[in-house]
Amino acid sequence: MYSTQSDQQKPSSSGTGNLSRDRRCFVTFARKPTDELVRFVVAPDNSIVPDLAERLPGRGLWLSSSRETVNTACAKRLFAKAAGSPVTVREDLADAIEEQLHKRCLDLLGMARRAGDAVGGFQKVTSLLKGRSASIILCARDGADDGRSKVVAVAKNAPVIEIFTGAELGSIFGRERTVYVAVAQKALGARILRESERLAGFRLAETV
Repeated sequence: MYSTQSDQQKPSSSGTGNLSRDRRCFVTFARKPTDELVRFVVAPDNSIVPDLAERLPGRGLWLSSSRETVNTACAKRLFAKAAGSPVTVREDLADAIEEQLHKRCLDLLGMARRAGDAVGGFQKVTSLLKGRSASIILCARDGADDGRSKVVAVAKNAPVIEIFTGAELGSIFGRERTVYVAVAQKALGARILRESERLAGFRLAETV
């Protein structure tokens, strides 16, 4: 974010084995791993662009991955202060970030399914968990509590993600609805977990 920041790296909390640098949120001023932040850059037309893949050129402006933080930055015109120059910010920036993070999550889940590293449905998930470990478990947030407790009971220490609906998870498997999903592959599971955690800061705020 700022030129005075250290580029010292530490192990990423995403579990991918990559290195994650700390950056300072320009609203809260809290230093966090980049896994917990969203990077923005100023485009050539002076508009603020979310850089979720963290690959766009230019000095990064970092915010905590939450709807409240992004809305505060927009309402108080803090992007211009952080950039040190006038910028334009779209009114629906938080919504756009949520949409992009949502797409990244589902794209990664689709990749896992096509690679044979993700299974959906109560029987398939519990069968997989009884025979091997999973990197992550996804339970639809509109699913029944009794089924969830049974899946979690055999999930061992796998993280459980509960921010998607049954219809959203079902779209990955060509079904109308899927309540339980297990991802076995560790690298893909770690990437899905990271994007899901960032998405939660925007999605769960809507239901509080």
